[in-house]
Amino acid sequence: MVRNDDFYLKKWTAWYGSQIGEENLYIFLDGTDQPIPDWCPAAHITPVEKIPGQVVRAEKRRLKLLSDEAARLFKEGYDLVIGTDADEILIVDPARGESLAEYLDKAGIKTSLSGLGVDVGQHLDEESDIREDEPFLSQRHYAHLCTRYTKPSVLAGPYQWGSGFHRVKGHNFHIGKDLYLFHFGYFDMGRIRERFADKDRAAAGWSKHLKKRSRTIRFCTHLPKHDWDKTVGWVRTMQSVCRPPYAWNKPGMLELRIIVRIPERFQDII
Repeated sequence: MVRNDDFYLKKWTAWYGSQIGEENLYIFLDGTDQPIPDWCPAAHITPVEKIPGQVVRAEKRRLKLLSDEAARLFKEGYDLVIGTDADEILIVDPARGESLAEYLDKAGIKTSLSGLGVDVGQHLDEESDIREDEPFLSQRHYAHLCTRYTKPSVLAGPYQWGSGFHRVKGHNFHIGKDLYLFHFGYFDMGRIRERFADKDRAAAGWSKHLKKRSRTIRFCTHLPKHDWDKTVGWVRTMQSVCRPPYAWNKPGMLELRIIVRIPERFQDII
């Protein structure tokens, strides 16, 4: 579900369309005032009445709607349903030589599957403003391995996502080996400043949230950088074992801030 987010939605439709077929994409526009995208003619696009309320309440309603839509798709015959925000891209490590569909088909998912959360940032001393006409990962080279984006994005049945796709209600999670959820929402300081100026988001109480998310850029600029291949395995294990005291079915990481260099093999993917 998106609102005023064509920048990300174009990447989202191009990626998932290439992996599972554009005819299997379901996009919900938050507000009947939103224009229908014309770059994905085979996708199913449904404008819905704008979900009212401040961030927390509106987010619960949004995920209830999307979970119900996922349940409908299972009734229509789908085996798996992927749910993400428009700035989240689920990627299989290209070293495996598999498409996303091939990977998921062999994954043996019982309830849900998560990719390890990769919150892509910007190194302000090395990287310039993002360009839409070039692959994102050819322009961004650092990321925060973050529990916030280790989400149970893939469902194997009509279960209920919690707010933001961050958990499946009443069920545990499993992080797939070599599966990553890349988050691009806060990877460019210029775009973050633009979002501060969005009147719809400001009215819904998003300004504090957006300002908080700019810390990813601070982390990627100032914290030590770790080798990806030496780090992702033990971080996956830690997130699988550690749980926050307030939510046993979410990953934990003991407040560690781990920044990694994204390998070159990812740079032309998205």
